[in-house]
Parts: sequence; C-alpha cells; structure tokens
Amino acid sequence: MIAWWQIILLTLYAGFQIMDELHWYSSAGSAVFSGFITGLIMGDMATGLYIGGSMQLTILGVGTFGGASRIDANSGTLIATAFAVSSGMDPEQALAVLGVPVAAILVYTDIAGRFANTFFGHMCDSDVEKMNWNAYNVHYWLGAVSWMLSRMLPVFLALAFGQPVVEAITAALNGDFAWLGAGLTVAGGALPAVGFAILLRYLPVKKHIAYLILGFVIAALLGTLFTNVAGVAGDVATLGGAVTLPEGTALAGGDYNSLSMLTIALIGFALAYIYYVQNKAQAAAPAAAAAVEGDDDDEL
Repeated sequence: MIAWWQIILLTLYAGFQIMDELHWYSSAGSAVFSGFITGLIMGDMATGLYIGGSMQLTILGVGTFGGASRIDANSGTLIATAFAVSSGMDPEQALAVLGVPVAAILVYTDIAGRFANTFFGHMCDSDVEKMNWNAYNVHYWLGAVSWMLSRMLPVFLALAFGQPVVEAITAALNGDFAWLGAGLTVAGGALPAVGFAILLRYLPVKKHIAYLILGFVIAALLGTLFTNVAGVAGDVATLGGAVTLPEGTALAGGDYNSLSMLTIALIGFALAYIYYVQNKAQAAAPAAAAAVEGDDDDEL
C-alpha cells in the first residue's frame, strides 16, 4: 500500500514538476527526474530510474509547438513507478499498462489548466491597465495554481483511490491473463525504440549517417566494456602472453572473438564514408571557385 505521507509528497511533486517545466527549467520537470524522485519516496530508486529512463526515451522525439499539448510523461512516470513499487508490478508492464495511458489521459487536464490560466491571464491584463500591481501578483500566481492543480488533482485521486484497481490488474496479468502481461512487457520494452524512431525521423540522418553508425557501434562497444571488465582484463592478458599474480598463479586470458567482423565492417564503412564526403567537398571547392571567377570576368 502507498502510505499517506507518500501520497502527499508525490502530489506536491506533481505540482512542482509542471511549474519547473514552465518556469525554472532545473530538469526536475523531466521523466527521468520524476522516476528518480518517485523511486526515492517509494523506497525503490532502481525501479523509478528504470521507468523514468524508459519513458524519457519514449518521448525523446516528441515536442510541443506553440500552445500545443502533449502527453504528460512526468505524471505518467510518477503513477507507474508508485504502483509498480507498491504492487510489485513488473516495471515494463507498469510502463505499458499505467505510464503511457496515464500520460495520454492527462492531456485533457493539461488543456483544462490552459483554459483556467487564460482566464487569469485576462485578469492580469485588466490589472495592468488599471496599474493595480497587487491584484496582478495575486492573479498571476492563481494562474500558476491552475497549472499545478491540473497535475496534482489527478495524481492525488489515482494514488489515493486507485490502489485496489492496480492490484486487481496486477493479479490478472500474473494469473489468467499472463499472456497479455507478457505481451505488454514486450511492448513496454519496445517503447523506447519508438522514441528513437520519432527522433531519427526529424534529424538529418541521411546527411550524417556515418556519425550515426560510429556512435551506435562505439556506444555498444563501451557498454560491453563497462559491463564485462573481467573479460577485458582476460583479453589484455592474452595480448601480453600471461600475467603472473603475486601468489604465483596465472591469469588466463580470452580472445577478441566477441569483436565481430560486422562491427569491424561498420566502423570501416563509417570512416570510409566520412573520407569520401570530405574528398568530394574538397574536389568541388576549386570548381566552385573557378565558376565564381568566371562570373566576375564576364561582368568585367
């Protein structure tokens, strides 16, 4: 169960994070930070960071333009983390079953907050015309309250009264509907890939494909490096022949078979493509300069 003090703290944070996103920009209004804070309050920071990071990747390529509303990934992360920890739900299931749907539903409360904020905005305009600065300050902060309530109310209601529903969903997904739970777990794991796909859709990938390949391969290699230090030590020992420990024992080494030919080929292709593009640009530069000189001669 979620304790009353946890509900109060999470509700207050729900109001704070939207204000940070709109005004202060300290990164406290982000899905990763929301997972961190919620995990800290609920006593399971690892689950919070996992759900927050996954949600952040899911919305990686999603943005707002003008007054457009978007899914509230921060509140979705908060709800998913709180119920995942309290109900023992799988984090990926919580992300797919709770995080994304809640984030989508809160689009409507975001619109409600915008409408209320417009009302107070007109009151501020009237206060400026009358030069009533005390009333202006009051109405300005009332507009901020409307934004905060657009997150605090749904989060509080979900945390205070949604526990039995979430527990029933968890029991069903682990029982008769285990097949659905497995599918939702797969979907939750695939959601970050959707965020990357949206991001790549708007980035100049074709122009910088070589750097994309290099970044992907290097990131994969570094991930392997930092998660398997013992294997790297064994490979280094193989290069040196053998390493004798002070006790007189030898450290057996491995080999570099894990560095596949595909990896080597991708790195080589990326470097060759960069070299080709640079040479093409250098070859085109004299021709462009000659064309400019020809135009100058014609004008003379």
